[in-house]
Amino acid sequence: MPAPESVSVSVVIPTLQEAGEIRSCLEHLAAQGADEVVVADADSPDGTADLARSAGVRVVSSPRGRGIQQNRGAAATSGDVLLFLHADCRLDPGGIACLRRFVSRCPKVPGGCFRMRVDGPEAGFRAIDAAAHLRAGLIGLPYGDQGIFVPRPVFDRIGGFPEVPLMEDVFLALRLRRLGRIALLPSRIHVSPRRWRRHGLLGQSLRNWGLTAAAAAGVPTEVLARFYPMVR
Repeated sequence: MPAPESVSVSVVIPTLQEAGEIRSCLEHLAAQGADEVVVADADSPDGTADLARSAGVRVVSSPRGRGIQQNRGAAATSGDVLLFLHADCRLDPGGIACLRRFVSRCPKVPGGCFRMRVDGPEAGFRAIDAAAHLRAGLIGLPYGDQGIFVPRPVFDRIGGFPEVPLMEDVFLALRLRRLGRIALLPSRIHVSPRRWRRHGLLGQSLRNWGLTAAAAAGVPTEVLARFYPMVR
């Protein structure tokens, strides 16, 4: 069993117009002690890539789409474990250390995620947190904003993310579930409430659940994309 400190973690962040978030995100990861950070930017016109480079991290250019962006980013890393993080998400203090300890103790687990908490005081967000806990912990279908992690050999074995218009996180989880149970770490990930506040808490949640069920049932992603046009 490898020592936790010997497990290197590479963080991949897919971005599209995240100039308002990327600097804070990278500062947060530096404080967490991430071994390596790669930003996979889809030619953002707002200077996201330049801000990331000025923070000292590697930036790779990619066509738009989280699946292909995260694959491009992963190909530019060298760590033992890949952690895919959205620019508007922040780990609890010690989150990456928690990830290292888990991978050290459970090297055969194919992947996992963190416990989600939406950063908002509304009671409805606590219901979303609970639903995410059940979805990831019991069903094994985490969303990308829960900080999905995959050991590199497993990522290579399953062929990475499917490069589809959306729901790449769900399809990745379906691939991982064939190899074993997906883990839910005790450490939390704090998620921006911006999507729910933009589209409505109930509307966004129903859309997410409906798309997840349809994707798991085999509905083509090209059809699903019509109902979720803004994907980063």
